[in-house]
Amino acid sequence: MNTIIVISVLPIVLLYLGLYKMQKALLPVTIVGLLVALGLAVAQWNDVATPLYSGMLLFNNFSIAFSAVAIVSTILILLLSKGYFERISSHIAEYYAIMLFSLAGVIVMVSFYNLAMLFIGIEIMSVSLYILAGIKKNDFASNEAALKYFLMGAFSTGFLLFGFTLIYGSTGSFSLEHIQKWVLDSNTITPMLCAGVMLVIVGLCFKVGVAPFHFWTPDVYEGSPSLITAYMSTVAKTASFAAFLRLFATCFPVISNIWAPALIVIAIITLFIGNITALYQQSFKRMLAYSSISHAGYLLFAILALGQAQPILFSCTLQPIQLLLLLLLAR
Repeated sequence: MNTIIVISVLPIVLLYLGLYKMQKALLPVTIVGLLVALGLAVAQWNDVATPLYSGMLLFNNFSIAFSAVAIVSTILILLLSKGYFERISSHIAEYYAIMLFSLAGVIVMVSFYNLAMLFIGIEIMSVSLYILAGIKKNDFASNEAALKYFLMGAFSTGFLLFGFTLIYGSTGSFSLEHIQKWVLDSNTITPMLCAGVMLVIVGLCFKVGVAPFHFWTPDVYEGSPSLITAYMSTVAKTASFAAFLRLFATCFPVISNIWAPALIVIAIITLFIGNITALYQQSFKRMLAYSSISHAGYLLFAILALGQAQPILFSCTLQPIQLLLLLLLAR
């Protein structure tokens, strides 16, 4: 919980630094604050995890590991950003602040223990990314990326909320613990629950950018500022897959025969479209977008291996390093 508090307060501090024209202090203060948040997260490793705030959040080793990956990835991206934001805008503090607000949503997404908190985390992260995608106000491509990302994000949120509603209607709770108990104790799985689970899959597939829900990804990646693209394809995707795995591994493993075939088909389509289409791209950023789509297809197989967070964690740990090396080579 201390990690979320630090990451939520830090952007406000950065906005005040920008207000008083202390531009040179922005990056050092951000890095130090993130290192403090990382230390607080790691210090909780192997602690007895108990749900907080009436079961809304749960900080266990799973959430700590993914929080650490997200924070380290953000630090790497910010270190690479030295001088980048100054070249595209005179309002540098806003970049750092909005990115950290997005990171706060990421920490909520990997620590949720209630569907309401998952929705809140997704919206905090997504609204921040809508702004960051279009923050180059005089760039038509950036404006187009922000608009497409916003429209597709709002569309996918509708599927997600409808799915949550049907799950609540079937189980009578948003709590993962109560949903898990209801599914285990129920003799028959209702069509309403099945429909809710499938709608949640559709909503989350939009967020992670897998085919055939990937249409926004190439245009948004290409139009957004390069470092924002790096952030979306690493930190945001890490959070989305962590939330995906936590929800389905906790609540729905016993009904995997209902939703696993759909994920297998989606994974196969994603791998085919992502890898084949990437070969024909002339733009470096669009190639990265389709590479990210293909990477999401491989990670779907880790979702199918319920309870196995290690493949997703390992892949999400390596991807920021690989992407940053590619960006360095492309600059």
